[in-house]
Amino acid sequence: QLVFAGTAATIVSGAIAERVKFWAFLLFSFFLVGLIYPLVGYWVWGGGWLSALPFQFRDFAGSAVVHSVGGTAALVGAIITRPRQGKFGYDAKTNRFIGREDPQRFEPYNLSLATLGCLILWLGWFGFNGGSTVRLEYVPHILTTTFCAAAAGGVGALVFSPSVTDKKARLSSIINGLLGGLVGITASSAYVDVNIAIIIGASSSLLVLLTERYLEKWRIDDPVGAIPVQLVCGGWGTLAVGLFGTPANGE
Repeated sequence: QLVFAGTAATIVSGAIAERVKFWAFLLFSFFLVGLIYPLVGYWVWGGGWLSALPFQFRDFAGSAVVHSVGGTAALVGAIITRPRQGKFGYDAKTNRFIGREDPQRFEPYNLSLATLGCLILWLGWFGFNGGSTVRLEYVPHILTTTFCAAAAGGVGALVFSPSVTDKKARLSSIINGLLGGLVGITASSAYVDVNIAIIIGASSSLLVLLTERYLEKWRIDDPVGAIPVQLVCGGWGTLAVGLFGTPANGE
């Protein structure tokens, strides 16, 4: 739970990159980890009102508790801190959008490291989901659905990019599509079959691409795509439990 709480806080760091002081982020992390996360975690996993609902609200490994909470905080943080200087033509001194953006200035610094980070996350997610069960016999199924959803998310980003963005797929979009698939399957990895996991992963990548497009339209600066990946796919993953989860699969 401590690691899950820390994950919820680190999600926010990407969405507000280059716009927050270190001490301010430490203070924010203290309140998120110490107050907000335990409250939401109790609602779902500790016998709170969500876990007591008649339709049995379920979130296996944290699509709602971890990722949606972190994604919501990321959205609020990105709105409050405003865009980076020059992004969308924003001028911090006047707090207005007065110019044009220089696209080259905001290109990813090092996609090799970003790809490595994505692969490390993918590997770590096997512990994130597989380690959330209390029954060893469910681990192979959980790892399989997790892997297939992630792969479907990466392929989905590659396939959907031309129709959503009118451009060839970018490596950063494929990375976020893969991560979106992981976030989307987190709530239901123990409750759905492999074919459903592929559907959840592929649809998560589509949601990532659509959300990235609308964030640019609304001039919300999210350098790493934390909002579409964590908030939107986390919400979708939570809904997917109710749509596709079966009683035959357990925890």
